[in-house]
Amino acid sequence: QVHVVEFGGGLVQAGGSLRLSCAASGRAFSDYAMGWFRQAPGKEREFVASISWSGTTTYYADSLKGRFTVSRGNANDTVYLQMNSLKEEDTAVYYCAASVYVVANENSRMYDYWGQGTQVTVSS
Repeated sequence: QVHVVEFGGGLVQAGGSLRLSCAASGRAFSDYAMGWFRQAPGKEREFVASISWSGTTTYYADSLKGRFTVSRGNANDTVYLQMNSLKEEDTAVYYCAASVYVVANENSRMYDYWGQGTQVTVSS
């Protein structure tokens, strides 16, 4: 069993930045590809970004390229999502997920373990 937990959500003004962190424990962190998803009120969960186990391959939702950056620190078992130039429509619960695949993309079925989510609210 793998435990995934997100950190760093909160309230930020539009145009601001926020960095989310995600820690996975229970198995070697470097074995997993990691992904970020989000779900806004009344909407379906959507893919945000993912990063391979080695950190060399990343995927982003087209609409978020250039504003969001995913990275990982295998030395400290953490994956990060840096979010810049935030907009009100980025308001959502952000979920981190771990995949036993070495590379995982936007397909949520590739992910085996999910965190409880962290709320990000962007105000005008």
